[in-house]
Amino acid sequence: MKKETLVVLMTAILMSGCDLLDIKPVGMVIPTTLQEYRALLSTAYKTVPSETGKACFRSDEMFVHENSYDQTSYGKIERWDDFSSLEGTTPFEWKNFYSAMFTANYTIEKRGEITEGAEEDIRQLIGECYLLRAYMHFNLVNLYGKPYTAPGALATKAVPLKMNSDINGVLKRHTVEQVYAAVLADIDQAEKLLNKERWEDQWSYRFTTLSVPALRARVYLYMGDFKKAYDASEALLAQKSTLENLNQAGYKLPNHYQSVENITALELGMTSSANQAACASQTLLALYQPGDLRLDAYFKAADKKGNRYSQKGGRDEFRCSFRVGEMYLIAAEAAAQLDKLPEAKARLLALDQNRYTPEAYVTRSAAVNAMDRAALIEELATERSRELAFEGHRWFDLRRTTRPRLEKVLKGETYVLSQDDKRYTLPIPQEAIAANPELTN
Repeated sequence: MKKETLVVLMTAILMSGCDLLDIKPVGMVIPTTLQEYRALLSTAYKTVPSETGKACFRSDEMFVHENSYDQTSYGKIERWDDFSSLEGTTPFEWKNFYSAMFTANYTIEKRGEITEGAEEDIRQLIGECYLLRAYMHFNLVNLYGKPYTAPGALATKAVPLKMNSDINGVLKRHTVEQVYAAVLADIDQAEKLLNKERWEDQWSYRFTTLSVPALRARVYLYMGDFKKAYDASEALLAQKSTLENLNQAGYKLPNHYQSVENITALELGMTSSANQAACASQTLLALYQPGDLRLDAYFKAADKKGNRYSQKGGRDEFRCSFRVGEMYLIAAEAAAQLDKLPEAKARLLALDQNRYTPEAYVTRSAAVNAMDRAALIEELATERSRELAFEGHRWFDLRRTTRPRLEKVLKGETYVLSQDDKRYTLPIPQEAIAANPELTN
């Protein structure tokens, strides 16, 4: 964007320091050209929160390092303590999800007024806006709404849908079912517009045609619609299926933005602060079998206390929203649930051939091929824990599947998350409710 036409619309939003209802974007230069709207959307991409990894402190894959700073920042999250005094606790995001959607909505509404740009490029830009809105709503509903697959969840209130740029309308919570319907509708709309299959590395955070089946596959997996999850993941793998091979020198970690597996590199699985605070749990580490190269590739060597830290997060190079390895696992899980066992095993073993030593893979292949449907489904859940560790998936896998009882013994005290506990859903932040009482939990 030219310096003399700086767009400050998003700056006004981000500097407001309050809920969406209080946003007053005044004193701004209104964008007119494609270049200016592209710069505006770039500010929205920058505001997308990296929250999924932080939520995984609530899971069984990690624990908070025992120092006062990290304990203050994340200890209550780890203990599922959402209601006592949270002073010092790193808050979960709310405002920036809606800030990103405000820009997406504004750009969609102004589509017919965009000048100095090819129609193909304008369509790509607007398609990205639809997919960004879908992705923000999807992440919000999986933080602050009941799991789609939980009994009775569809009719429960979740988060407000924000489908326009009106800054004066009062936001009210929509149901889980309504939010998912809006997400799917936006994905469909994005599919009609997006035309860029790949961006150069410096723009790999932008959505592409491949982002559509990737998000669609994840959404349907979370809905338990395995037929559609399978179709979407297979549609993507038909276009992009190369995996990093951990047996070969010079490989990149699969969630690296320059990895051959990268589909969209928007947000971090683990922020720098969270990554420094997070130690791999013994529950997670015990899942890696002899010959599984991921243990040493994904985690640093144990320190003097035996703690192992992730090598997959905390830096911008590990921005990863969707990647090929996840698509293999979605295809495998969906196929197994549909009783397509040969297809499920083929996808799982194709991934594992790139993750185990050749010798260990022989044993691994024999074991997988001997599994019946129930054993395979259980193994695929374990494989997701191994492959997607510290990328912001584990908490959401627990939510969408069995919502099991979890028990943690921390500093001699026992903390329990009960089966189907209401704390599998985060409460809407108090600062958001203070700005808009309609959001009361």
